[in-house]
Amino acid sequence: MAVLLPALELIGSILLTPFLMLLLSIIFLASIGKSLGVRRLYVNLLLMIFEYGRRDIESAERHKRKTDEDDDEDEGYSEEVVPKDKPPSETELQPKNVNVKPNGYANGHVPNGGNNLISRDDRLILVPEPAQVSNDETENEKYSDDEYKTGKEQIVNFELSTILDYIKSGVESIIEDQVTSRFEAEELKNWNLLIRTNQSYEFISWKLSFMWLCGFLVRYFFLFPLRVIICFFGVCWLTICTALVGYIPNRETKQLVNRGVSIMCFGILSRAISSVVTYHNEENKPKNGICVANHTSPIDVLILMCDNCYSLIGQRHGGFLGLLQRALARASPHIWFERSEVRDRHAVAERLREHVSNPNNPPILIFPEGTCINNTSVMQFKKGSFEVGSVIYPVAIKYDPRFGDAFWNSSKYSMLQYLYMMMTSWAIVCDVWYLPPMHQKENESAIDFANRVKSVIAKQGGLVDLVWDGQLKRQKAKKEWRERQQEEFSKRLKVE
Repeated sequence: MAVLLPALELIGSILLTPFLMLLLSIIFLASIGKSLGVRRLYVNLLLMIFEYGRRDIESAERHKRKTDEDDDEDEGYSEEVVPKDKPPSETELQPKNVNVKPNGYANGHVPNGGNNLISRDDRLILVPEPAQVSNDETENEKYSDDEYKTGKEQIVNFELSTILDYIKSGVESIIEDQVTSRFEAEELKNWNLLIRTNQSYEFISWKLSFMWLCGFLVRYFFLFPLRVIICFFGVCWLTICTALVGYIPNRETKQLVNRGVSIMCFGILSRAISSVVTYHNEENKPKNGICVANHTSPIDVLILMCDNCYSLIGQRHGGFLGLLQRALARASPHIWFERSEVRDRHAVAERLREHVSNPNNPPILIFPEGTCINNTSVMQFKKGSFEVGSVIYPVAIKYDPRFGDAFWNSSKYSMLQYLYMMMTSWAIVCDVWYLPPMHQKENESAIDFANRVKSVIAKQGGLVDLVWDGQLKRQKAKKEWRERQQEEFSKRLKVE
């Protein structure tokens, strides 16, 4: 035992010294905003490994299919004889095992959130926004029997079979609707060597098992401890720096120092998830006013704050998020509301208007969806931030789920569970597009302005533009939506 202890101390010092040097170098480079390109090299290496794993899985599946066909032949089953003069079907003409890259994204990325099981008639899908009319006369004129202008076919003779299309649409929505699938993790076309899958790919072959085991050891016994230490240091450093900035009396100097401190501290925190972010069109980076972006997780704030300084608006939280909120509030003018105040839209709009009226304040970052979506779609934008009359700076954020799913399902995971999943993923890779500033047009309502901004963000990020309210994640559809569908159906009828 006397000989064993010194040997263990020597081995520990040999292993600990490079670990500490790596940790210090990461923190130092992050604090000065520099990178040696190691993370991008690491991401490219992962892509090569994923591609090798994909080929190995496909090879194993082909071998399994061939074995099953041989077994069927041994049991007396024969394949259907196809006449030589029969033309090949459209499916047979399609190439096999082709890596489709929709919307320019790499293999493994599914922009629409997965393969749709069914194809619907969009004319029968309920649209949440009610028809806006000025008075009863306009309503009667719009929905008259002779001039019904909804673009839908009018039914002349009602029969019992008329309702079958609506029944079919309802059953399709039960099987697969446009909303609930946006609150689940985005599907992948290929396995990324993580165990968060319902397929046991790691047991297909000994090669994949070895690769998965090596990846498990790297993620849980090297990357995870390293990231936890960086996160702990980053939070402590952020708390200390913002407290010191709070004592600076001069407002202009305080804002200048706060900007540098904010970018530095969030740059360190971004290393805790091995983030690799590519910023596009930086000439459109917001300098004041309101910045709006699609919302996937609390990491969105971290990603954007690494490149610019923002004020934040939101509900007060406790725990880890509350600690960060109190730290940030010492150095910069943020807007935090109690739960009871959030329901007072006039109070929120007034405080928001006060903030953007001061050109010296940083741009305020808002996520108008109000909840996290799985980064396949953009859902309804709340109109509150578009009623202020300020310039709007749209920002599109698109994560690459092959390296780690950034979506936070708050109804399933706590904040600590979510951080644990982020720190045990391979990395967080994303693109950020700064879009040109947008102004509300004359005679344009806040709802139309919000939809126009949402459409621009969805188009740039390759996301599906949906009209549904993200709060359907937590509550049932409104009664007036169902009543409107019934009303529209009744207006299509003309019984003779």
